[in-house]
Amino acid sequence: MLEKIQEFLAFLKQNKTHQFNFFCCCFLFCLVPVKNYYTDLVIAAQPPMVRSFPMDLGEISTYPVNITNQPAPQLTASAFLIIDVDSKAILSQKNPDQRLFPASITKLMTALVSLDHYQLDQVLEVKEVKKVGRLMGLEKGDKFTVENLLYGLLVQSGNEVAYVLAQNYPGGLEKFVEAMNQKAKELHLENTNFVNPAGLDTYDHLTTAHDLGVLSTEVIKNPILSQIVATKNITVTDVTAKKKYALENVNQLLGEVEGLKGIKTGWTGYADECLVSLIEREDKKIVVVVLGSQDRFGETKKLIDWVFTNFSWEAIPQ
Repeated sequence: MLEKIQEFLAFLKQNKTHQFNFFCCCFLFCLVPVKNYYTDLVIAAQPPMVRSFPMDLGEISTYPVNITNQPAPQLTASAFLIIDVDSKAILSQKNPDQRLFPASITKLMTALVSLDHYQLDQVLEVKEVKKVGRLMGLEKGDKFTVENLLYGLLVQSGNEVAYVLAQNYPGGLEKFVEAMNQKAKELHLENTNFVNPAGLDTYDHLTTAHDLGVLSTEVIKNPILSQIVATKNITVTDVTAKKKYALENVNQLLGEVEGLKGIKTGWTGYADECLVSLIEREDKKIVVVVLGSQDRFGETKKLIDWVFTNFSWEAIPQ
């Protein structure tokens, strides 16, 4: 066979007319419509994927199934993740392990570490005011209960509140951040590293959509934090009750999307728009993580609608 091919190539080299005719035939042959791999290719929606989550799942009676096989909508978000809270099944994802700036979603970890150390009725003093970005309006020397500070942290998303919680920690800010990273290790957030308690853009202050999904499911297990992150508006005071602070949640979806229960927004120049949401409808709970979006609220709504339009929770055979 090889000899025949060599003879044919030698024949073509001897006559340019034959060369031209041969290449014309090859070109025309390529234009003939035939069935091929690409005409048969069908891109189907991936079924939910179970990934190892470091949590006790308890008794699972149902499992989410995409009954229409429709894929998730296309988004501008750099990464997203949708988790069924009970089964920990991943309904859809995009770049779940890409390390990105989390912005103020960082404050979820700040809240967890604070509750590990402080009591809700414990009083903390504002030692120094970190005036950067969104603020609650604290002043040096003010005193607040930890509970009211947590409302300022998670509802108003006050950056200075995060620093007050960290500065009062034994060893101060540095030790508080160490505790944040230790907590991340305990939760097996393998691609997460914190540098500050507020989520300000800093080199190596990074996490992933997957890790934030795990962190969020941990946060919503705490009844106090679940109540706070679902709060749309509230007025809190300092310990004297003379100073009042009207707090308003940044999350525009609260009160607008059926079953939305929080949990945290985030935005910086490098992080773009970020949002983690908990949605409860009937007995179904999902967490939606959106990072690096140009429209966090609109894209989160698209993902929520996609889930509850296309998924059914099927009973698991006993």
